[in-house]
Amino acid sequence: MTTAIGPTMRAMAFEAPGRPLRELRRPIPQPTDGQLLLRVAACGVCRTDLHVVDGELPDARPGVVPGHEIVGYVVEKGPGAGPDSWRVGARVGVPWLAATCGACRYCLEGRENLCGQARFTGHDVDGGYADYVLADARFCLPLPPCYDDAAVAPLLCAGLIGYRSLRLAGDPRRLGLYGFGAAAHIVAQVARAEGREVYAFTRDGDLAAQRLALELGACWTGSSDAAPPELLDAAIIFAPVGPLVLRALTRLARGGSVVCAGIHMSDIPAFPYRELWGERLIRSVANLTRRDGHEFMALATRMRILTQVHEYPLAAANEALAHLRAGAFAGAAVLRP
Repeated sequence: MTTAIGPTMRAMAFEAPGRPLRELRRPIPQPTDGQLLLRVAACGVCRTDLHVVDGELPDARPGVVPGHEIVGYVVEKGPGAGPDSWRVGARVGVPWLAATCGACRYCLEGRENLCGQARFTGHDVDGGYADYVLADARFCLPLPPCYDDAAVAPLLCAGLIGYRSLRLAGDPRRLGLYGFGAAAHIVAQVARAEGREVYAFTRDGDLAAQRLALELGACWTGSSDAAPPELLDAAIIFAPVGPLVLRALTRLARGGSVVCAGIHMSDIPAFPYRELWGERLIRSVANLTRRDGHEFMALATRMRILTQVHEYPLAAANEALAHLRAGAFAGAAVLRP
């Protein structure tokens, strides 16, 4: 499953906000203590990558290689890069969370997703828009063998964030999903498997996304301006559109929750307190923990999750990002080096 290492590799690098990624040749990095060198087999294209490229996450490292839904095969191990299961040739997943300090209150409390010194794949350290990538072995995830490389890639962020968002939403009987893209089309299947009713909200006129939602078990679909036939117990907002928070809030039953699942969102407009009253709740989701990753991969092993993927060659990363920005496909985009 491995390939010979040449002197250089291709990488699509971020240079400045608003500029396309630049294709470069770089030396293949060598693993140091605790690191794995991986040959990238697939890398999902996430909206967070778009936020980096568009400058909406302004602290991204210049020159960083985006991509944090990485499916790779171990080529070389640095000293101390356990576990033994990460043998040469093994398939592993690399998610958004690249490293944490391990010593702050959040790390010690099992909330490492809130660590103030956390580093993130494709933002602080180079990600998977490349032929090879380095990863901290402690933060890599085992991948269910029942998925091929392209199909499993979106589980590493779209799936993980959807899973964490669903758990933070409580135990809703009626669940609304705003923005039926990569994350929503995965979490909808988890929610249906748990016996929940799914209500899918899309861009006005996005019939392809609405069809996909119905195929995956949604009981109702409509535009984000539409009112569902029933009040919802919870809503998860994947679209980075602040006004959707108020729209979702007005469609909640008392005691319901609105979960904002994105790392970036436009401003939330002011609204009257009466819309929040009745013990309704608004909360955000920040990153993920390794525990989330292991739990979700175990769940994905037990239930077969369909991921609708649209494959692009590595050199077409800018095209994939443009299509994501425009909402040109339903499901997820995946780069294949």
